[in-house]
Amino acid sequence: MIPVSILVGKAVRVAARLRGSGSAFPGLVVERMDPGFMAAMLARLPRGVIVVSGTNGKTTTTKMVVELLRSQGLRVFTNRSGSNFTRGVVASLVTEARLTGRLDADIAVLELDEAHAVHFVRQVQPTYSLLLNVLRDQLDRFGEIDTTAGFLDTIASRTSEAVVLNREDPRVARIAERGALKSGAETVYFGLAPELRRLFPSDDEMRASGDAVVEAEGRAEHPADALAADVLLTRVEGHEADFVMDGRTVHASLALKGVYNVFNAAAAIALVRRVVGAELDEPALVSALEAVTPAFGRGESLVVREQPLELVLVKNPSGFRLGLQSFERGDFATMIAINDNYADGRDMSWLWDVDFDILRDGGVDRVSGVRAADMALRLKYDDVAVGAVEEDLENSLERFLAEHPDRPKRIFCTYTAMLALRKALSRYTTVEDYS
Repeated sequence: MIPVSILVGKAVRVAARLRGSGSAFPGLVVERMDPGFMAAMLARLPRGVIVVSGTNGKTTTTKMVVELLRSQGLRVFTNRSGSNFTRGVVASLVTEARLTGRLDADIAVLELDEAHAVHFVRQVQPTYSLLLNVLRDQLDRFGEIDTTAGFLDTIASRTSEAVVLNREDPRVARIAERGALKSGAETVYFGLAPELRRLFPSDDEMRASGDAVVEAEGRAEHPADALAADVLLTRVEGHEADFVMDGRTVHASLALKGVYNVFNAAAAIALVRRVVGAELDEPALVSALEAVTPAFGRGESLVVREQPLELVLVKNPSGFRLGLQSFERGDFATMIAINDNYADGRDMSWLWDVDFDILRDGGVDRVSGVRAADMALRLKYDDVAVGAVEEDLENSLERFLAEHPDRPKRIFCTYTAMLALRKALSRYTTVEDYS
């Protein structure tokens, strides 16, 4: 039955590409035709399945884990299209599998949306899971932040070998305390040196008063310090970072942009150390880490008309805040593109939880997307000047490029706006195809 499913799936994929349909559509067809396809395919992998989930950083962290494992000689299957629902995993399996039903991989590394990960782990037991953070995101889908934490609990409870947790996020760290881990599953933590915690506030800290934050920073002890971190991020200076492992400091110079990606690197290292164990080739691991480039739309840098253009994905207050802080200042033309489609989250009220003061000096040259007017209004309340407001993304992009021919550019965008912009940008420059 598997070869028939693969044959049909590959045929649907060709038809979908010709029609311009989504990359996950073949997965939807195969799921309905053969509900056991995904579990049967993944069960053949000798080193098992890794699930990466959490609110922020899944895509880039998954990419890092894949590259680090490959540096250790492992063949890795992943859902590289960025479709993090189960149908996206099935679509990737259809794409990578041979017609015989064979998958040339030792291990799978799968990025999964928090809610859809629950459906996945009911069909496939993860060997390892990496749980990054819990932040207020798409509450129109999830209802409340503790619901999201509950999804991660379920992932942990189904994991057989080891669960890697962010000790700095109280809701993630408490997964082990709540007894959600399966009997026999190891708990591994990654964390931050105390002086770096102000760069990566938890959801609760983002909403604390200024006095409360100062008081927390001044405490001699922090709850996270009671949990021993397998990998500790101790220094971040631009692209340079130091990680402490086994009492030793390991230095890396990263190609990735954004302080949040450096912390996610600590998460990826902690997971790979646990998977590979005593056979770890640390120099190869560091070399691979330094070579990882941003995942599509996550600080991705393109060259358009001989000028750099960066795409920065934003989807919740924490992500937008860190995105604004992480990229170098300078004479950049700036555009913000906000959509409210299902994949973005329909409730855009979270924009009011972001501080846009950092954009005040240079202003925003153009605001676009379905919720362009809402974004422009939000900027007005922070005294950020806006050059133009236009909902149509393609027209806005064309004018943005034409109006600033000699300046580097930066576009902050929600997920579906990013997809539309990448498609439009393919007319001007080479854009990697992830379908």
